[in-house]
Amino acid sequence: MDQQINRPEPALASEPVSRRGVLRAATVSAAAVGAAGLLASPATAAPVGQSQGRRRVPVDRISIQLYTLRDQLTADLPGTLDALRRIGYRRVEHAGFVGRTAAQFRAALDEAGLRSTSGHTGIPQPFDDATWERALADANILGSKKIVHPYFGRDANGQAIRDPAVYRALARDLNRAGRLAERAGLDFGYHNHQLEFVPLTGGSTGFDILTSQTDLRLVHFELDLYWTWRGAHDPIDVIRANRGRIRQVHVKDLDVEGGFADLGDGVIDFGRIFAHEREAGIEEYIVERDDAGTSPRSPADALDTARVGFDFLASLRY
Repeated sequence: MDQQINRPEPALASEPVSRRGVLRAATVSAAAVGAAGLLASPATAAPVGQSQGRRRVPVDRISIQLYTLRDQLTADLPGTLDALRRIGYRRVEHAGFVGRTAAQFRAALDEAGLRSTSGHTGIPQPFDDATWERALADANILGSKKIVHPYFGRDANGQAIRDPAVYRALARDLNRAGRLAERAGLDFGYHNHQLEFVPLTGGSTGFDILTSQTDLRLVHFELDLYWTWRGAHDPIDVIRANRGRIRQVHVKDLDVEGGFADLGDGVIDFGRIFAHEREAGIEEYIVERDDAGTSPRSPADALDTARVGFDFLASLRY
């Protein structure tokens, strides 16, 4: 069964990003989800491009989230996968199987010389062991090492969840999912957006609850660097508070208007963050751009994003 993830694309704020804005946002703690106060550029970062050093991202740990290329994959699965291989990618993270079964999708990856080392598959809500075990079986058919829950944070009316009890319940489900994943030989992770950093009733955040009430042996975190800044949090602070649990990062750039940018074209100093890779426990650096192939861009533009992203990470020194 196809597990295509149709993730909502949150509206982007229009106010330009400022360094003062991140401090204001962190203090005010986001009056509304997606408001300009949530936008954040690194408050203490050096200008992008100044991070230099002898360390580099291992090329064999560079991946790409295939959600970036969703329209292009639908139009031409084998051609798009082959193009990724020619760019230099050896691993990908799936967001569904593009209308194929897991076995058929694995065959397409094999033909292109790619591995889906990770995949985005939402845990069932309400939680159901049998449904999740089928998803784990698909992950093993693909040969994945990791399976990641991709999205949470809005209620039935589309509003940001502010009830801490909802996040506590999710944490219990994540532990349950992680235990079953461990039995299936898989690492289970959680991918954030900005919603987890919205203040809850009582003053904590959903991210605080998820990190404190999930078992570190069963649940790791796939930190989306763009959405973490949009949530008015410095990724380095998140890493320091969760040493060894940030095993994957979504490497996604932020432009001065708060929107998406190809890697290196935005304001995030990735070298500054990656200097903490050992403290974090990073095992995969995953290129992503949520709007890479949507209007006014064309689906084919997503391949340019993929190429720029790979070259940026392969050449980065920090």
